Amino acid sequence: MTRWIPACATDDVDLEDVVPFDHDGRAYAVYRSPDDLFYATDGYCTHERERLCDGLVMEGVIECPKHNGRFDYRTGKALAAPVLVDVRTYPTKVEGDTVYIEVGG
Repeated sequence: MTRWIPACATDDVDLEDVVPFDHDGRAYAVYRSPDDLFYATDGYCTHERERLCDGLVMEGVIECPKHNGRFDYRTGKALAAPVLVDVRTYPTKVEGDTVYIEVGG
């Protein structure tokens, strides 16, 4: 079963930025693209579990702050070594001024 959970306010995330969101013992990262769309991934890098919210966001890519591995935050695709495993993504929706992510129940 899946469910939509409120992650943050739209104003909490600047364009081309990322914010952390923790829920039910899990860490997530919520992104806002240059074209004003919202995306969500797991909150940790698949390489050494570094928090992605501390990384650099630029042109649809999140760069891990520890070893500079990169992911396309829209698809989760691993783009640059040392990351070899894609990061999990989650559907998002905006209702009013709140960003929701869809997670397993």
